[in-house]
Amino acid sequence: MAAIKFGTDGWRAVIAEDFTFANLARVAQATADFWTANPVPGTQPTAVVGYDRRFLSDQFARLVSEILAGNGFSVIHTAEPTPTPSVSFAVKRANAVGGVMLTASHNPPAFNGFKLKAWFGGSAEPSLCQAVEGLLDRSPVRSMPFDEAVRQKKIVVRDLRKPHFAAIKRLVDFDLVAKSKIRFAHEALFGVGAGCFDELLAGTSCRVTTLNGEHDPGFGGINPEPIARNYAKSAAYLARHPHDLCLVTDGDADRVGGMDGRGNALSTHQIICLLLRHYVVNRRQTGRVAKALTTTSMVDKMCAKFGLELVETGVGFKYIAAEMMKGGVLLGFEESGGIGFPGHIPERDGIAAGLVLLEMLATERKPLVRLLAGLEKEFGPHRYARIDTRFPLEKRAALMAYCRDNPPARLLKSPLADVKSFDGVKFVAADGTWLMLRGSGTEPILRIYAEARTDADAQALLRVGVRLTERL
Repeated sequence: MAAIKFGTDGWRAVIAEDFTFANLARVAQATADFWTANPVPGTQPTAVVGYDRRFLSDQFARLVSEILAGNGFSVIHTAEPTPTPSVSFAVKRANAVGGVMLTASHNPPAFNGFKLKAWFGGSAEPSLCQAVEGLLDRSPVRSMPFDEAVRQKKIVVRDLRKPHFAAIKRLVDFDLVAKSKIRFAHEALFGVGAGCFDELLAGTSCRVTTLNGEHDPGFGGINPEPIARNYAKSAAYLARHPHDLCLVTDGDADRVGGMDGRGNALSTHQIICLLLRHYVVNRRQTGRVAKALTTTSMVDKMCAKFGLELVETGVGFKYIAAEMMKGGVLLGFEESGGIGFPGHIPERDGIAAGLVLLEMLATERKPLVRLLAGLEKEFGPHRYARIDTRFPLEKRAALMAYCRDNPPARLLKSPLADVKSFDGVKFVAADGTWLMLRGSGTEPILRIYAEARTDADAQALLRVGVRLTERL
């Protein structure tokens, strides 16, 4: 039997190698066993199952629903390929014990995955995932044929997108957006977000252009990740056909990237800072700001100016979600494009991020480039860079200890001000420049992150990080 290991947000593997119907059945049964043995007070014995556009995702989802129904759960099964945040919202709305999303998010097309959602509508915490791992193969797989379960109303097939979309509209001043006449482009990267904004903005004055919205399990030969190297085709289109904004969503539409209206890539950090400014300056809202360690230090400067409490967490939206569930959080951010909104779900939501950005443009009535220039003028230039390099898992602990105990006296020309070591090791200079080393949770990969005032300085910091790895 293949070894199954849950990562940051569930289990992912290559289709037909480890991600097989047989192995998926083992995981689904273990999940059912966990929920049966650990009912959450106040929830219903109901589970939500969704799937994306990947190869066999619909069939994998049917199998999961059959097994959950066979174990006595009422199952809400999505009627079509659906964004992950729609599934998360459905878990919360149904007061369900949890949910499963069949997706490998931004991974290459050969992968599929099993995202486990907790009762609160967010990603299952590591302890829950480890508990499910511990129940693998403890009991035989029990299932009920899908059609029979539907006849017995043990499985209900339902459109999960419409209630989610209605909730997103309530997050924003939708009347303002509807009248704005914004030209909005959406680069769907062939993922499940395709068509969402067409539906959300139907009947408004906004003009929506969906790019790469076809259902292609090969994702057009790219990985459906919202990073600049995957934007070439849509960037060329926008250069010929300008829009006011182009939002990019990943394969399961929970993460975002973007371009300006002419195809120039936006970093996730720029999007994060635009949203933070909008919430404080235009919406006049306040609260704690939660950001992952690898997120731009411009957020720190903005919080200092606006008098906002800043909470810095480990990498992974589960840590942001934990802060959001405490209450009082204005916004939650992570470098990879995950953004969480208060009064919604404690989960990343790329579709919600798009609509809030539209509200921002409708409020400001200024070109996006002017808004970005204003941020840089007020808080200074921030240039970010990252590389992933192979590094032996067995040497990682020693590397982290060495970095923690032997910090550089300065980063570039600025004296070192702080060392943070609760998730990897992050060196922070007095001027806000920073360098961070952190290992992947499941692979022999070391990620090196840097931010400085110029692209050249950010690259120089990455070289400093590489030299640190060579000392072991």
